[in-house]
Amino acid sequence: MENIRNNKGITMGLSSCPNDTFIFYALLHNKVSLQYKLSPLIADVEELNQRVLARSTDVSKVSFHVLGHVLDDYMLLRSGSAMGRGCGPLLLAKVPLDTHNFEKYRIAIPGEYTTAALLLKLFAPEVKELVPMNFALIAQAVAGGEVDGGIIIHETRFTYHDLGLICIQDLGAWWEEKTGFPIPLGGIIARRSLGIELLQAIDAALEMSIKSAFENPEAVWDFVMKHAQEMSYEVMRKHIDLYVNQYTLDLGEEGIKAVEFLLEQGQKKGAFSFRPGMDLQKALEGPCP
Repeated sequence: MENIRNNKGITMGLSSCPNDTFIFYALLHNKVSLQYKLSPLIADVEELNQRVLARSTDVSKVSFHVLGHVLDDYMLLRSGSAMGRGCGPLLLAKVPLDTHNFEKYRIAIPGEYTTAALLLKLFAPEVKELVPMNFALIAQAVAGGEVDGGIIIHETRFTYHDLGLICIQDLGAWWEEKTGFPIPLGGIIARRSLGIELLQAIDAALEMSIKSAFENPEAVWDFVMKHAQEMSYEVMRKHIDLYVNQYTLDLGEEGIKAVEFLLEQGQKKGAFSFRPGMDLQKALEGPCP
């Protein structure tokens, strides 16, 4: 807890996407009581991923892919996750791709450590040439022929048709059919070194912030719109409706099992390795009181 002892507060990372700004609004604007100063950072999720991999953030939204690399140092909170059904990443292209010969294609991904990249590895491990880029640029790169295909996330799923692109594979639908679980996209993790009492307080405060947003959604809109990158109101509303749900309030047993299964599959594909003897489910239980 060195940062707290030095009065720098708790560094907290969240993405600029509407689902995150929606659920964090009350917490970041002192509408929810937390007896510690917060130092927020709003950034693209891959930047947040990289900062956590560097162990430079106390609490952060990350792709669940990253959790497999940092479980010794970070704990998954039960509130704040992006998980659900019908909300997974999409593999897009201008023309149909030969799904039996993925190795010949260049595929754009929204960051090396995103869950989208991990899902592509699970779905098509033969893909050799991955091109990381900012998620907001991928659809245009596919439309412009810079890459053969691309994995899109977030609000692009509502707008890619405007560029004449087609969906080659809904990776979320593939995951749901294969596993029966909802698709775990991203979650809130916190340093284990903060201690269980503080971890519980942060988790509870975030849950209260989410409930506040549900109860008074109009109060959050200025904050959401400020960070929404010129997104239309309709797209913002669809984005929040899709990614903020019961799993956001609390992952629950099904949510924890979905994350556990994703990490197990990633380990089998060599995406990361766990400390020998680690009880993965216990490591993911979160700071329950």
